[in-house]
Amino acid sequence: MERVFLILGGISGFLAVAAGAFGGHALKERLAPEMLAIFEVGARYHLYHALALLATAWACTRWPGPWTSAAGWCFAGGTLLFCGSLYLLSLTGTRWLGAVTPLGGLAFMAGWLCLAAAAWRG
Repeated sequence: MERVFLILGGISGFLAVAAGAFGGHALKERLAPEMLAIFEVGARYHLYHALALLATAWACTRWPGPWTSAAGWCFAGGTLLFCGSLYLLSLTGTRWLGAVTPLGGLAFMAGWLCLAAAAWRG
């Protein structure tokens, strides 16, 4: 699993930096300030959780098992739901996407708890 999470973390980190650059340059003049702020929150959490995936890859080598795997999948799923919904909301203005965002936030929180459980039980 460590290899999977390292690959996902690397790709996610790349995409987070690309999203941040896209938001800071290409979208600055095209989006209303409140929509740009939403996009930037998505990019920020995207990068944080790319790093969390890298930490999970390391944790898999130290404390392999279901808790570390669950943490990595929660971080990956949270990135898709939380960050993806914020990106789409800011780019399309489709407000119902905001209802998906808390599910991603819950996945992030679950991932952090799973990572703590992996170390605790390790």
